[in-house]
Amino acid sequence: MKMKGSKIFIEALKREKVDTVFGYPGGSVLPIFDEIYKSTLNFILVRHEQGAAHMADGYARVTGRAGVCLATSGPGATNLVTGIATAYMDSVPMVAFTGQVKTFLIGNDAFQEADLVGITRSITKHNFLVKDVNDLARIIKEAFYIAQTGRPGPVLVDIPVDVTLAEAEFKYPEKCYIRSYNPHTQPNIKQIKIAAEAITNSKKPILYVGGGVIISNAAKELTTLAREAQIPVTTTLNGLGAFPEDDPLSLGMLGMHGTAYANHAIQDSDLLISVGARFDDRVTGKIDEFAPHAKIIHIDIDPSSISKNVKVDIPVVANAKDALVELKKYVKGPKTASWLKQIAEWKEKYPLKYKNDNKVRPQYIIEMIGKLTKNKAIIATEVGQHQMWAAQWCGFTKPRTLVTSGGLGTMGYGLPAAIGAQVAAPDAIVFDIAGDGSIQMNIQELATAVFYKVPVKVAILDNGFLGMVRQWQELFYGKRYSETDLQAGNPDFIKLAEAYGAKGIRIARKEDVEPAIKEAIAHDGPVILHFIVEREENVYPMVPAGSAINRMIGGMA
Repeated sequence: MKMKGSKIFIEALKREKVDTVFGYPGGSVLPIFDEIYKSTLNFILVRHEQGAAHMADGYARVTGRAGVCLATSGPGATNLVTGIATAYMDSVPMVAFTGQVKTFLIGNDAFQEADLVGITRSITKHNFLVKDVNDLARIIKEAFYIAQTGRPGPVLVDIPVDVTLAEAEFKYPEKCYIRSYNPHTQPNIKQIKIAAEAITNSKKPILYVGGGVIISNAAKELTTLAREAQIPVTTTLNGLGAFPEDDPLSLGMLGMHGTAYANHAIQDSDLLISVGARFDDRVTGKIDEFAPHAKIIHIDIDPSSISKNVKVDIPVVANAKDALVELKKYVKGPKTASWLKQIAEWKEKYPLKYKNDNKVRPQYIIEMIGKLTKNKAIIATEVGQHQMWAAQWCGFTKPRTLVTSGGLGTMGYGLPAAIGAQVAAPDAIVFDIAGDGSIQMNIQELATAVFYKVPVKVAILDNGFLGMVRQWQELFYGKRYSETDLQAGNPDFIKLAEAYGAKGIRIARKEDVEPAIKEAIAHDGPVILHFIVEREENVYPMVPAGSAINRMIGGMA
């Protein structure tokens, strides 16, 4: 049976079991939106296309399935770019659909024409320009397959409006075969045995865990290996939740704002077992002084990531879950008692801490959110000091409970990502930890949350500064606060919340923190919690850029 391309689009999404699409209409996608009107598809109308991409991203991180967003041609499509880049840097599965001008107008500088394939080539796993309606179903199938297999990532499908109006017979492929794309997931057993032997013979091993463990749903296998072999675990920002932080073997996050004991342990380790991590510069610090005594095992599904930043001794190209399942079969527990004793001493000597006084300190607020949600909430963040405090103080115990922009560091990410996460997990408590700078970059999506009754809670830690930039200016630029003071120009966030139809609560005293968080949790709609916090509180520990990770600025603000 022949059908229009717009109908093929809807039918293809059904075959991929897509239940929600985030987006914004426009001229080049009107035929698709006409079909959406007739369908049962759950469509979330955002207030800016960047919000749609971040919502699809948040949805994907919580579910593990590809998030889907849709925008029109030209500026609608280019507004998705930051969100696509954010997903690409953090290996988030996403399929972004964009409208395009008619095929015969491409290249003519037509109204609202933009070369999305060219623009997004470096920030997508793959992208497509559909030139023939007969190819549309196959391309959509391939887009979802590429986005969700191997190392996941965003895929863009650019669809000219005349393709959506043309007719073709609907044939949706049962399977996908792409000659040039065949991701390798199973580990080489010879390499696994070499890695297992190195673990067995080590005296100071550490599991260094990244987001790949969460992506591959390998948290259970990781936890089993760590506990049975008694190997301490440190995670990257995007790896938080892969291993429960209330476990004695947990070292928390490592790197620039990681725990001092994690960084000291890395530098003293004799074996670093990296699983699903990419040796980011915020983790390694000065590369030639990173883990100087350690042999390095690197398990990663992406062969191009291995030895990309740090030379490794034992490479294992594989899906993290498959590799950990096999590794456990061959590892004989190393003798780590004295190593764990040393780590316990570091934990006692260098604990995470902040001043416990009567002031409203951001660390206290985040700890209280964790306590009142029993560390079971999904935490989204914007980017800045508040993001690092959330990483340090939330106490993540389960995977897919932190939704944050790690690689790109996208301000304005948190609120729309929290909405996407809440749509994905409607029964969960979802908090966006925000700063007064970041929250204003996509504050318009509060209207989306109100309209669709998405009960996200937004905790704005208002210090009247672009906090992380100010911290660098304090420490490295002689307190010359160039264009980072926001206090005089910030809005009344309570009035702003109420203008959008949300609940607003202002908190300026420490004794009001707990009751306000309880009130927000009990409220059945979106809430802005506006916390007036210490203006010049700093995130510690901190490794200055270019330093070895055990050369930290420590102490308390």
